[in-house]
Amino acid sequence: MGDCLVFTHKYFSGMFFLARIKLSILIFVAISVTSCAQKSPRSKNCELPNHQIWTELLQNHVDSNGWVSYKGFVADSVQLNRYLTTLSNCDPSPDWSKEQKIAYWINAYNAFTVKLIVDHYPVESIKDIKKGIPFVNSVWDINFFKIGDEKMDLNEIEHSILRKEFDEPRIHFAIVCASESCPRLLNEAYEPETLEEQLILQAKNFVNDNSKNEIEVEEIRISSIFKWFSGDFTTSGTIQEFIRPYSDRDFISSAKVKYLDYDWRLNGE
Repeated sequence: MGDCLVFTHKYFSGMFFLARIKLSILIFVAISVTSCAQKSPRSKNCELPNHQIWTELLQNHVDSNGWVSYKGFVADSVQLNRYLTTLSNCDPSPDWSKEQKIAYWINAYNAFTVKLIVDHYPVESIKDIKKGIPFVNSVWDINFFKIGDEKMDLNEIEHSILRKEFDEPRIHFAIVCASESCPRLLNEAYEPETLEEQLILQAKNFVNDNSKNEIEVEEIRISSIFKWFSGDFTTSGTIQEFIRPYSDRDFISSAKVKYLDYDWRLNGE
């Protein structure tokens, strides 16, 4: 009987010891996960960057129709890299205004997209740089630049930052994927002070571009962008209601909606 009591005591003591170890491990994991979740991956907050170099490059190499001279950007790659370094060394600070952050991220998306084409020039399409599954392992998922200390890709800017953090569907008319069916690349940098006017201009330019949208009274044949991101455009109404304020052509509220094929050929040469 005494031996049984000793065995029982040792057994439960051992089980208690193992339980304490497991509990300690769980606490350690929980603390580690919490710590990682709270840690900011981009640590180089800075003052507002100057986008003048980007404006000069755009004015020199993008015409009023958004046609891009990638050859010109190749020739001016030193200046382009200088601007990109400015962006990489500057992660938007939490105390920046919404307009300052949006302008920064739109400029970053467009400038790094141009960099991607320049580094692989000549190409017939941005999709030729890396084929794959969209949002999984396509060209937009290549980690080829840094913001602060974090390696990033274009999808992260578009989906994890611009679309997730800001309720601003017109960013889809501002960020440009180097393709014929994309909105025009604005030939000036986006600036916080003029952001609203620039977004209105880009929305009007895109909606009324007959090569991208065909508006008729009873039917609107519109860009696939409106289909891919329909949730962004219909948070407070129909897609027809979103388009109407920007369209120069009138159409009925019940106009049939069709989506045009997307042309991925390069938007320049």
